[in-house]
Amino acid sequence: MALRVAFDLDGVLADMESELVRQAEMLFGEPMTRRLEEPVADSAPATDADTDAPTGSEDQPQTAAEAAPDNVPPMLELKMTARQQRRLWKHVESIENFWGTLRELEPGVIERLAAVAAERRWEIIFLTKRPQSAGETAQVQSQRWLQSKGFPLPSVFVVQGSRGRIAAALGIDVVIDDRPENCLDVVVDSKARAILVWRDDEKNLPAAARRLGIGVVKTVEECLDILIQIDTSAREHPGVMDRVKRLLGLKEPANA
Repeated sequence: MALRVAFDLDGVLADMESELVRQAEMLFGEPMTRRLEEPVADSAPATDADTDAPTGSEDQPQTAAEAAPDNVPPMLELKMTARQQRRLWKHVESIENFWGTLRELEPGVIERLAAVAAERRWEIIFLTKRPQSAGETAQVQSQRWLQSKGFPLPSVFVVQGSRGRIAAALGIDVVIDDRPENCLDVVVDSKARAILVWRDDEKNLPAAARRLGIGVVKTVEECLDILIQIDTSAREHPGVMDRVKRLLGLKEPANA
């Protein structure tokens, strides 16, 4: 049976963060961008861009992951007030075909993924939580972006809710994501295996990741190498889950 693999887009294949920083610089100005990129004390003085913000909790700096509406991907590196984040996302949503402007995080890796998937007859789906922007739908923008990077006829699913339930419904074997909470959903809500692309320092890796059966890699290139080994082993030795766990350094997940 063909390996069925789901890839997240932003933070795994697409560099959303850098483009959001660039848009924040345009919207708030360079001083505000520096403030957004650095830890901000609650007592930090307001900037010109935020002097008309109402007082209270809305004016306290938050990570975008904390303040993000449910239908937008989190911004893990930027710091801003909830009001500033709403302004940034409103600005982003006004940009014609914004999702087609992003850089590839690992240049050439999408083309390699397409080639390996075609050679090995893998079934690939791309998952994303992207909100709509001006122009084409987020799904179509994402499809065109993947095609431009070398992946023909990409299947893109704009999702809400648990990645694990999606994996269970679609019979996915492996889900690749850059967010530990999404990987946890996969482990808890499906029989799929989760691989976390963790480009941060390993000391910041959530301790529960490996304990709960989540594989961890530094790059998508490394992930592809592991998937090839998994696929080769599965072809040669059906029922090869022990081999899969050794390749990923996994223990048996809590719900196994």
